Amino acid sequence: MHSTTTASIGGARPVAPRRPPPTPEARERLVISIEDGTVISGTDPTFEEFYGRARASIARALSLALGDVDLAADATDEAMARAYERWPAVRRMDRPEGWVYRVAMNWALSVLRRRRRSQHRFYDPGSDTAAVSDPDVHAALAALDVKHRSVVVCRHLLGWSVAETAQALKVREGTVKSRLHRAHLILQSRLQHLRPEELS
Repeated sequence: MHSTTTASIGGARPVAPRRPPPTPEARERLVISIEDGTVISGTDPTFEEFYGRARASIARALSLALGDVDLAADATDEAMARAYERWPAVRRMDRPEGWVYRVAMNWALSVLRRRRRSQHRFYDPGSDTAAVSDPDVHAALAALDVKHRSVVVCRHLLGWSVAETAQALKVREGTVKSRLHRAHLILQSRLQHLRPEELS
């Protein structure tokens, strides 16, 4: 019969018992400094922390892009549920918010296709944000299609870079730039009281 022991046998070094794998809720991450080789410990955020930080901003962005605050809320919740199921992989992404936004947008667009709606009313994103409070801005955004609204809200509401927006929307950076340029032209034509540099 074999038994596990920490004592030395035949001069061999003792074998430490294997540590259990880290749980998804608290996966330890080791980072080695390139300057002195020291090990820096870190901890990935839990899903609950990510949800509390990102859920509201993603839902607001989707409500502006989709023009439907209720659909945006449902889509965000659906995407968050999928992120929870895949959290060990999603949390390792450079920007998990981008993954959630893309999944939510795709889900929402599939719902709209099933509804066969060609016209969508533009809803207020909610009273909990002052990001877009001018009714004229709402009307101008409503004049854009979903693809162009998406790049606007990713860049200006969520504050993502062109590269991050492209990754979230699964398009080329050049596509993001061209859509953003086209969206700016439309918004500027409808919002003469805004200076052009405010939309750049």
